[in-house]
Amino acid sequence: MKRFALLALSPFALLAGGNAVAADPIAIGISIAQSPPGSVVQGTQVKDGVEIVKDMINAQGGVLGRQIKLVYEDNQGIPEKGRAASEKLISKDKVVAIAGGHQSSVCLAEMEVAHRSHVPYVNTNCWSDDIRKKGYPEVFNPSNYNTRVSTAMAETIAAMGVKRVVAFAENTDYGIGQAKLMAELIKAKAPNVDFKYETLDRAGKDFTPAILALRANPPDMVINIMLPPAAYIVMNQLYEQGVAPSAKTWSYDGAGIADYPDFWQNVKDAGKYMVSFGLYHPKMAMPDMGQKIAAEYKKRTKNDPNRLIFQAADSLLLIVDAIKQGKSAEPEAIIKTMQGMTFNGARGTFQFSKEPGYKFQQWVDIPYVNYQLTAVNQPIAESVLIQPPGGKLDVSKLVKPAK
Repeated sequence: MKRFALLALSPFALLAGGNAVAADPIAIGISIAQSPPGSVVQGTQVKDGVEIVKDMINAQGGVLGRQIKLVYEDNQGIPEKGRAASEKLISKDKVVAIAGGHQSSVCLAEMEVAHRSHVPYVNTNCWSDDIRKKGYPEVFNPSNYNTRVSTAMAETIAAMGVKRVVAFAENTDYGIGQAKLMAELIKAKAPNVDFKYETLDRAGKDFTPAILALRANPPDMVINIMLPPAAYIVMNQLYEQGVAPSAKTWSYDGAGIADYPDFWQNVKDAGKYMVSFGLYHPKMAMPDMGQKIAAEYKKRTKNDPNRLIFQAADSLLLIVDAIKQGKSAEPEAIIKTMQGMTFNGARGTFQFSKEPGYKFQQWVDIPYVNYQLTAVNQPIAESVLIQPPGGKLDVSKLVKPAK
């Protein structure tokens, strides 16, 4: 059995229920996009994160004397595929919980199956508020949510003093939901800003017509509410057409894509001067658990970790910790335990909110940052941090291209 020396006395030892015995493993379903049109880069990051945690837990003896087995399904980023994947995981593979969801439209489909079957569903990275508003007791949200990011961005826009803002949103529950929320929050926090959004096909390959319309009268800011690969295409075409980033127009990423491992190889100069909302920055305070996961990820991939690694890790840790605390791997017991437990994870300590609406079973105060990239291939650690987690926003640090 593979051992992790660095974790000999780690918090993972607390999750183990003793030495591994010849008992059936505990099966946990992981539904991710492993092929197009879904966000494969996100799916890869989620898989990397849960694999690290699974290996660490099993090396410490598993939980309740049983090993953890991850059962993967490729949902392709398509709601119908996600629904079928969840049905298979629950009925055929007999998983005790499902995690991994990273695209809102898919999560909304999958959680219906989990709700009907009364199996816990841990939302790894689906931001749509509608997921929370359903109020399903089976659905737990340790991930970011649209109200959180839209509020943070509206406050930044107000502080920057821009007057005209255009957003490009993907045609999904996540993209449209965030764009609509941003319109409401900008109206409340920056009433003098003229904000409009345009919906683009997430499977599109050429967005030139939408971008050319901005050339004659460029806005003060263009916001991205899209996932790769479409997000990268939009960024490159905005740059090629001289729209953004430019001396006239800011580029602001609202999808948290700047720390993806393939970001710079896909955008190059189009990423320079981009302002970004982020859920991870190396200057964030990180618990011991998060530091160990980061070190293991870097050891395995030679890459710096990003937010999805920690979000995925927490999704699996949450399920395992609930099994340990509740002393049961039965879905009903896991749900009950998660509803009341205090969770100490890779990103911090929290309890799930019981407040109805977009805060339901949500980590409400999930930390975030705002930063700017000022050089091509710049590591996130060297970016300009204009708002630290829990700190004040300082837009005076922002810089624009000369032309």
